[in-house]
Amino acid sequence: MRPVPTDAEARNAYLAEGNAKQARKRVSADVVLRDERDRVLTVNPTYKDGWDLPGGMAEADEPPDRAAVRELHEELGLAITVHGLLVVDWVAPHGPWDDQLAFIFDAGTLSPALAAALRPHDDELSEALFLPALEAAARLRPRQRTRFRAALGALADGRVRYLRDGLEPSQFRAVD
Repeated sequence: MRPVPTDAEARNAYLAEGNAKQARKRVSADVVLRDERDRVLTVNPTYKDGWDLPGGMAEADEPPDRAAVRELHEELGLAITVHGLLVVDWVAPHGPWDDQLAFIFDAGTLSPALAAALRPHDDELSEALFLPALEAAARLRPRQRTRFRAALGALADGRVRYLRDGLEPSQFRAVD
């Protein structure tokens, strides 16, 4: 039964019950960060196979853009600015993981001095390299490679991309 709008305590209890039943999503937040030669920063995580874009998982109640900023500071010692959203990808449950929302943000271009001095700052990364886009894409795992290519398209035309498990909307009907 719905509470009367004037009963704040009953209304909050009703809303809390609904909130407890709603989905919780894991959230990842990565960035496309370039150097002055338009190469893309890639990182080699120590805890999984394959290379990644810099970033990581959001903590509870942390906005995705702030998660990206925090992760780059923790892992690379960088203070970045998020310039805009490039990609959102809904990722279906896989392995032991529930579904996820994966964000990629534009982090602009790093100055030559900062790019030259860039080194991993914790044990989660073994390497950080600026690579040409094609070489960067070849090193990424397939799921992230799809997102990265969509991000490059968004950078080129200024249109944010929404993907569903790596598929563009025009491809949804093929799998629905």
